[in-house]
Amino acid sequence: MDLTALPEWQKLQEHKGEIGQRHLRDIFWGDATRAERFSLHAADIFADYSKNRVTDQTMELLFDVARARQVEQLRDAMYAGEKINTTEQRAVLHTALRNQSERQVFVDGRDVMPDVRRVLQHMREFTARVWNGDWRGYTGKQITDIVSIGIGGSNLGPVMVTEALRHYATPHLAVHFVSNIDGTQFSETIRTLNPETTLFVVVSKTFTTDETMTNAATAKKWLLAALGDEQAVANHFVAVSTNAQAVAAFGIDTANMFEFWDWVGGRYSLASAVGLSIMLAIGAEQFDELLRGMYAMDVHFKIAPLEQNMPVILALVGIWNTNFLGIKTEALLPYDQYLHRFPAYFQQGNMESNGKSVTKTGQFITDYSTGPIVWGEPGTNGQHAFYQLIHQGTDMVACDFIGFAQSLNNPDGMETHHRKLTANMFAQAQALAFGKTPDEVRAEGVPAELVNHKVFHGNRPSNTLLLPKLTPYTLGQLIALYEHKIFVQGAIWGINSFDQWGVELGKKLAKDIDTTLQNVDSLEPYDQSTRALIAAWRQLQ
Repeated sequence: MDLTALPEWQKLQEHKGEIGQRHLRDIFWGDATRAERFSLHAADIFADYSKNRVTDQTMELLFDVARARQVEQLRDAMYAGEKINTTEQRAVLHTALRNQSERQVFVDGRDVMPDVRRVLQHMREFTARVWNGDWRGYTGKQITDIVSIGIGGSNLGPVMVTEALRHYATPHLAVHFVSNIDGTQFSETIRTLNPETTLFVVVSKTFTTDETMTNAATAKKWLLAALGDEQAVANHFVAVSTNAQAVAAFGIDTANMFEFWDWVGGRYSLASAVGLSIMLAIGAEQFDELLRGMYAMDVHFKIAPLEQNMPVILALVGIWNTNFLGIKTEALLPYDQYLHRFPAYFQQGNMESNGKSVTKTGQFITDYSTGPIVWGEPGTNGQHAFYQLIHQGTDMVACDFIGFAQSLNNPDGMETHHRKLTANMFAQAQALAFGKTPDEVRAEGVPAELVNHKVFHGNRPSNTLLLPKLTPYTLGQLIALYEHKIFVQGAIWGINSFDQWGVELGKKLAKDIDTTLQNVDSLEPYDQSTRALIAAWRQLQ
């Protein structure tokens, strides 16, 4: 049955009318246990979702929708290795990458866990060689810099985690990332590097990704210009790929190729060999802790009842905000500078997964919204940028505040920093929920002509996630939490969260235009706007 035709969905529509514009001030008023009822622990994460316009009845109706859309059965099918990526006929098993149990995981009747463990061991052995100096450059010098070349899921996850866990990184090895086909990024990255001590990790499943292979070819030219011998490539390049033939043709020894599988989606791949740059940055032990944290949340998601399941609850609150309250955007607001790339990572995670307008049965969606627009910046920087709109703008933004009870950096003289950071996070959530009324503004002696300018309407939803400390283990939990939230929402919307056909058309057209730009081909095949742009570009050349 279509989503909006479900009796459970229609009951939510009726319920929305009953709640109307009830304000969070009124919802909290006289309810002494609301904060306790609308919060929960999972592993090391405490989640408070009480500052959403939901009641006990709202949540009961949302759980009914989840069951009607068979969220539990789809979850179990994912863990079992069934091909839930229906448009590509692939299993979806990022959970197998961090499986810490002895449980077998089958795809097409074959247990994939021996392969997962083999590649992880290969990564550990390689990392040890680089760390202890056994792996040397062509001229015999020890590696000092790693440059990971990849794009999309082959880049965003490793960048985010490496930045998030910079506190745990080895000081004798710097890790850099190149993703953009804009040559500026490559040029700036290698500006201060020594070819003799630089190791490139080329990440491309097919070894044909245009942006990645263009950058890899440029890196190879840079290396050979300095070292002069094709044999040097094998000392300075390794590959994360499945295309052994192309890897060997590039000059990389296939013994230094780290494989992953078609049941690993790019934006869910950082726990695979795609995370080699992460392991090189923080070491094998800390990488294993990251996997342990992801597994802890995987287990919670798999076994916890819906009513006590953190990813499910956050997903359902998001469904309520998006589909019933008309809130089309979510801000991820980590109050930790180490997580400054976390919003960008889950911008891709959410918008590439659930930015779909076609159901798994091939029907266009016309009567409900799917993936929200996701964005954000770390606090407190964002407070002096876009929080004005969040508090007083005409469009609602649902917010996730993410904070830690303990700082990783608290030297003498900085004792107040983390306390003030946390105070700001709690205050923003409070202000968004409860605001400030005209009477409260007037009571402060504000002139009448300024009263409306200083009113905060409040009633703006947020979740607050609180963790003890940012570690590889807790970061793993946080990543898996958002992955599973995305899965649940996709299941309810009836879409395939694991393909990304929307990136294909632009890539194909870019190849055609690139050929025209190179060869001064006729502009006749193009629309008038593209013809004008190409002509202007040629003139400016």
